[in-house]
Amino acid sequence: MFGVTAAQGRDWLRPERSGSSYLSTTPMADNSISSFKAADLVIQLSSTPKTKLDVFSFGTVFTDHMLTIEWSAAEGWQAPLIRPFGNLSLNPACSSLHYGIQLFEGLKVYRGDDNRLRLFRPMLNMNRMANSAKRACLPAFDQSELLECIRRLVEIDQDWVPHSDPASLYIRPTFISTEPSLGVKKPSSALLYVILSQAGSYFNNEAKDISLWADPKYTRAWKGGTGDCKMGGNYGCALFAQYEAVDYGCQQVLWLYGEDHQITEAGTMNVFLHWINEDGEEELATPPLDGIILPGITRQSILDLTKKWGEFKVTERYLTMSQLRSALKQQRVKEMFGSGTACMICPIGSIIYQGESLHIPCQDKNSQLTSQIAKELTDIQYGRTPSDWTLLV
Repeated sequence: MFGVTAAQGRDWLRPERSGSSYLSTTPMADNSISSFKAADLVIQLSSTPKTKLDVFSFGTVFTDHMLTIEWSAAEGWQAPLIRPFGNLSLNPACSSLHYGIQLFEGLKVYRGDDNRLRLFRPMLNMNRMANSAKRACLPAFDQSELLECIRRLVEIDQDWVPHSDPASLYIRPTFISTEPSLGVKKPSSALLYVILSQAGSYFNNEAKDISLWADPKYTRAWKGGTGDCKMGGNYGCALFAQYEAVDYGCQQVLWLYGEDHQITEAGTMNVFLHWINEDGEEELATPPLDGIILPGITRQSILDLTKKWGEFKVTERYLTMSQLRSALKQQRVKEMFGSGTACMICPIGSIIYQGESLHIPCQDKNSQLTSQIAKELTDIQYGRTPSDWTLLV
């Protein structure tokens, strides 16, 4: 299994089914970037495999191995290493600890009904990670080489991929500065690593929809900031508002922006509104990628999928709380939901805003849009529907 050459290994990069829509996400080596190479991968297998648990919370149970790749300005990228899962050793002055020079990604591998493993649009994650790295002044890398290294890691720990639907194995690529000095500067050393975690339900509740607390006094992101990058600071700074939302009896924060209280994201999710718009058109709308919205892979997949259906207008547009309030009063709202890799599709049931509890309607269970989208996406992810959005491991 581990004697596959780099050329042979990349046979997996062919999609299940060819199609023009795959062109934008096909891994292609970038020879202009001085990058690590998957062909140089070193593998050190664990001699003490862990016991696999049947019950677990999201992000708490990790597999036997991890991928680490070191970089320094003096020597460039070192050979990728797959080694037993374990702690990292960092200098106390490490600038990722002091100044937040770090970022991460999140994607999943699914075990299909045919027992084959599939990644869902992984090059979109690799490209987003590269964009985040550029913004963080961390070194560039070849996305296709990283993806091949991740494939090898998943291949080694493939027994950890759950056999049950909708469980999966969560992949967490992480990129941190290891600069060992207190100066605020571009890092002279860095570490890219990947860990794998079994993933069940993201939200620890039995409710079918979530409640949101919207208060403009807190802002998740702003123009010219890093809201469109997957950096840890975007999440850590949201915790205070999150716990205030809990004090109000809500599960998540609905993040607002600007004087007109634009709707941006819900917790860590992108937001969609299915409604009859001001012009009387049935529309699925989501805020545009203007620098404060994270370009989610599930978000993009929902847009691509629903545009292909051609059943209603699909738009990236600004949405405000005033517009939502008005639409609710006029009974023009069909449903509202969040999307993300961890939760995929999550219906929104209520919003507390300016002292008022806004009830968000949900359509009949058998016809609601969220159920239809979730089914089509999971059918692709688990291989029930052949698609060039999945890559076989």
